[in-house]
Amino acid sequence: MSEEEDLEADEEIAAEPVEVPGPRENALLLGHDAAEEPLLKAYGSGRLPHAWLISGPRGIGKATLAFRFARFLLAEGQAGGLFAAPPSTLALAPEHPIFRRVASGGHADLLVVERGFDQKRKKLRSEIVVDDTRTIAGFLRLTPAEGRWRVVILDGADMMNRNAANALLKILEEPPQRAVLLLLSDNPGRLLPTIRSRCRLLALKPLPQTLVLEALARYRPDLPAGDRAILAQLAEGSIGRAIELAGAGGLALYRSLVKLLERLPEIDGAALHAFAERLQRGEGEDGFRLLAELLPGWLARMVALAAGAGGEGALPGESQAMRRLAERRGLDQWVEVWEKLTHLFAQADSVNLDRKQVVLNAFFALEDAAR
Repeated sequence: MSEEEDLEADEEIAAEPVEVPGPRENALLLGHDAAEEPLLKAYGSGRLPHAWLISGPRGIGKATLAFRFARFLLAEGQAGGLFAAPPSTLALAPEHPIFRRVASGGHADLLVVERGFDQKRKKLRSEIVVDDTRTIAGFLRLTPAEGRWRVVILDGADMMNRNAANALLKILEEPPQRAVLLLLSDNPGRLLPTIRSRCRLLALKPLPQTLVLEALARYRPDLPAGDRAILAQLAEGSIGRAIELAGAGGLALYRSLVKLLERLPEIDGAALHAFAERLQRGEGEDGFRLLAELLPGWLARMVALAAGAGGEGALPGESQAMRRLAERRGLDQWVEVWEKLTHLFAQADSVNLDRKQVVLNAFFALEDAAR
């Protein structure tokens, strides 16, 4: 192989997507140095709160931070006095035995609770049920097996149903010694006020677009720079969302969505039905879930743009289409449409509505509002 062919091969290899580590094995926490400070300060004070509510948009790094803190606590006092001096970071080296065992799911003092799998529907349940949270009580009744702490990570705390939330509340009312619960929530307003009041709140802020672009360049070097810029804008400060959009064909879906929206108040019936049909088929489930975020998100940016609060379009000509559509109704009326669509997509997930009909109904609602 010639030198030129070697160079081309190297470039081809470099352009392949890089596997994104899950929160368990991710040693990199981009953009949340400030979020580490209250955790370190609370630990150093000797009065560590027994429960933390870590909130922020989906994919922003909540779980990555939670596992980072869990590893930190589980490593306390090990490896010859690891924290003999006041620690300045929560980070553990990936080669540390605690890091490796947490990554493999093999640490006896760490329990992770999240939505279970629905065997009947062959998919994750839409909520966390009481049996999931009851495991926490049994786990915390045990003394730490290896160190000084037992740690629980409850991922998706706002997805608990009423019975699951009440079971967790009983634990928070009488927390055991040497135990820390880390509740992760995209929407903490959905939690019981009594649960929120018993947790120390740690809110993660959306990341700068430059950091999202940095992550996309790291994990998706195969994408053109222009596509990465659009994805970073659509991700709204969430690295996880940007990676998900890139991997699930979110950019192509968004371009098709914007083409339909730009024609409002007219609707291209054939294009709409083809679009809805594509999301109706079994392989369209991921696309439908993305649409449930992208369409209300487009409306929210349209309202923000019209109100002078940002919200620029991501594609050429998109901002003009937003302004034109916004002028056809008052902003308060468009907010009502946003609420209607958000509720429609939430219903589709909870009661398994026909996906094609949901898409059609969403666009019919937009058509009515735009006339």
